[in-house]
Amino acid sequence: MSEYQIDTKCIHSGYTPGNGEPRVLPIVQSTTYTYESAGEMGALFDLEKSGFFYTRLGNPTLDAVEKKIADMEGGVGAMLTSSGQSASLISILNICPAGSHVVSSSAIYGGTFNLFNKTMREMGIEFTFVSPEATREEIDRAFQENTRCVFAESVSNPSLVVADLAMFADAAHAHGVPLIVDNTFPTPVNFRPFEVGADIVMHSTTKYMDGHAVQVGGVIVDSGNFDWNNGKFPMLTEPDESYHGVVYTERFGKAAYITKARTHLMRDLGAQAAPMNAFLLNLGLETLALRMERHCSNALAVARYLEQHEKVAWVNYPGLESSKYYALTQKYMPNGSCGVVSFGIRGGRDAAIRFMEGLKLASIVTHVADLRTCVLHPASTTHRQLNDEQLREAGASPDLIRFSVGIENPADILADVEQALAQV
Repeated sequence: MSEYQIDTKCIHSGYTPGNGEPRVLPIVQSTTYTYESAGEMGALFDLEKSGFFYTRLGNPTLDAVEKKIADMEGGVGAMLTSSGQSASLISILNICPAGSHVVSSSAIYGGTFNLFNKTMREMGIEFTFVSPEATREEIDRAFQENTRCVFAESVSNPSLVVADLAMFADAAHAHGVPLIVDNTFPTPVNFRPFEVGADIVMHSTTKYMDGHAVQVGGVIVDSGNFDWNNGKFPMLTEPDESYHGVVYTERFGKAAYITKARTHLMRDLGAQAAPMNAFLLNLGLETLALRMERHCSNALAVARYLEQHEKVAWVNYPGLESSKYYALTQKYMPNGSCGVVSFGIRGGRDAAIRFMEGLKLASIVTHVADLRTCVLHPASTTHRQLNDEQLREAGASPDLIRFSVGIENPADILADVEQALAQV
């Protein structure tokens, strides 16, 4: 499907029905699959043949959606996971054993920050956090001898910082490690990180990819472009005794990383997506291009309105000409970034809470990036574990409102914002 445009891929990639087969991707709701001989099944367990034998490692419904997303991002393979958090975990753990070090942007989702700064540190993996606006020299200084990857978000949640990912990729490659990018907010409709040098992409599919708030999931996509044979990744270039000594780079070539993620970590951690969730995700993907266009146009209208309002202290939306990220956004995402607007209310934390509670059309939810407009004050909810200094470091100041603009009529969304501001 690589010759088609992205909006066509959203609909057709991954599944091509044959004569007399279902037009819509079927749900294969089975945990296991039958074979006629021990030899056939043994070949699957030895990674000598591809096929399905247990849904934790592969399922026809998941497989079709994985192929669709890989094609949309321009990768060689993808793996669905049970959540965006598990995708973040596995994307790093796949190449970072205990004793490794990771350079990460500091402006990342609060849940990801906790995963890195708490849980993965306790697993023996160290992190150095750098500003997403860091210079190349500052990024270079963060590397250590045991650094094994760099992690960044294309558009950060909730601060909407746009990182110069080409520079991050260059820095990572100069130190012989891959760049992993969380591309949840732009989606491959608006931005494909592999085209600017990223090596691994992950998403919380719970957000725009699903778009309807009906499934929790994640995905990891492998570009197939990184050369793992530099001595830093023995887990990929040396025999894996748990699979009879298979060497992933020799057996699977460009797909070594994503194959190991599935056959090793998914095998052992079991964070697989459910077939029903994959089916629901695929329905969302089919309309993703249409929805992203409306999300972005609505968000720009809201951002321009807020920018002129006397009760609004500041507005950050990458599509605004006044945004300091506007030039990077035009470079990487000329057709739009996402539907999320962040802004501050004059009066600080308390005023932000009053505004949020005054909205009627927009719902207060922990979710973001679905077709319904929703709102959150991160400092009192998702990021409440952080102090004010940590909030600012993560790009989520105490007064920040994360406003996820849906695909409703823009006049109705603006009217709701107007009446809520009147109560502040």
